[in-house]
Amino acid sequence: MPLELGLTITWAKLNPKRHSWFLWESEPRRLQKSLSDLDGTDPYIHFGTVEGVLGELRNAFVSNHAPPLGKMMESYRIIEGSLDRILMDAGTRNVYAASVFKELCFLSLDAAHGPLAGEL
Repeated sequence: MPLELGLTITWAKLNPKRHSWFLWESEPRRLQKSLSDLDGTDPYIHFGTVEGVLGELRNAFVSNHAPPLGKMMESYRIIEGSLDRILMDAGTRNVYAASVFKELCFLSLDAAHGPLAGEL
């Protein structure tokens, strides 16, 4: 999505205190072949795996409150294991349908913080 990435970078340059950006890639060095203008940018390489994506998210958004990768994987497994039921109950295959997305958000909070998180 070169256009969207260009818009993101431009917005960050125009609003440096309000916006930052990160770049994820599934394969090392592919960025230099396809988007040479970004040479010098360090992408977060996730190797196309869930564990890789979650690990690189932790690296990009470093904080004292970041959960351990094992906890993130546990939450992912809960959500992934519930997805078919949630989609069937909603009568859709679209994970971005409003009701599905909202239920996934609540389930994510519950998986990450316990049952009371969904009530926030």
